[in-house]
Amino acid sequence: MERRYRLVLSCPDRVGIVSMVSNFISSHGGSITDANQHSDASTGCFFMRVEIDASSLPFTLDELRKAFEPIAASFQMDWEIRDSARPKRVVLMASRESHCLADLLYRFHSNELFCEIPCVISNHDDLRSMVEWHGIPYHHVPVDPSNKEPHFAEVNRLIEAHEADAVVLARYMQILPPDLCERYPHKIINIHHSFLPSFAGAKPYHQAHERGVKLIGATCHFVTQDLDAGPIIDQDVTRISHRDLPEDMVRLGRDVEKTVLARGLRWHLEDRVLVYGNKTVVFA
Repeated sequence: MERRYRLVLSCPDRVGIVSMVSNFISSHGGSITDANQHSDASTGCFFMRVEIDASSLPFTLDELRKAFEPIAASFQMDWEIRDSARPKRVVLMASRESHCLADLLYRFHSNELFCEIPCVISNHDDLRSMVEWHGIPYHHVPVDPSNKEPHFAEVNRLIEAHEADAVVLARYMQILPPDLCERYPHKIINIHHSFLPSFAGAKPYHQAHERGVKLIGATCHFVTQDLDAGPIIDQDVTRISHRDLPEDMVRLGRDVEKTVLARGLRWHLEDRVLVYGNKTVVFA
């Protein structure tokens, strides 16, 4: 993969933003390889993502950031410039279900996901052999239902120790405490079936089968204090019929969950997801 600098920004919308950014890049001999923008009329916010050929600029990454600061300040930008050559460090978390974790490990192993996976954390020991086959450390952190605080303290310690840039809940079946959510805003990604809030609790696919639903799907989102209500990154659905039994729906639902989670994570790794309020702009 050729090295790129990725500039992502949001700011109050006004005339001249695109011109100023592109002129800044071209004035230093920079070559723009990809550019996306969006203006939200309902909020008056502007969003932009630009990829620049790193070899075309006379700057190091830090020098580029410093040179861009006056422009960012003049437009009141919330912005970052990242180096595509630096892989993000992603901690994966799971419980007993293996489909999402196995899919992410496969994609990582086959170089479909450009990242580092320093460890997998689980509240059960069931998936250890699969994870360790990939040469990735596996941390079994049991949960005492009567006192979950030690579990989450150890989870936080491991995330910090491994210097995670992102955490993915690959069917990790524990509710994160508010302080952990606050510590990693827009860095924890979750996946769940699309039946919420209609079919909550145990056996949602059986509940949906009894109701006769015709579409099932999955939602990938950032984790916030509000359970399963964080900014949505990606969603997808698949059609089912009266012929599908609950076990068919579970199988099809797992397929959608895997695809949606992998796609959402990939977009996050490539700095394509910009959060504002409880929504996202995704430059896919």
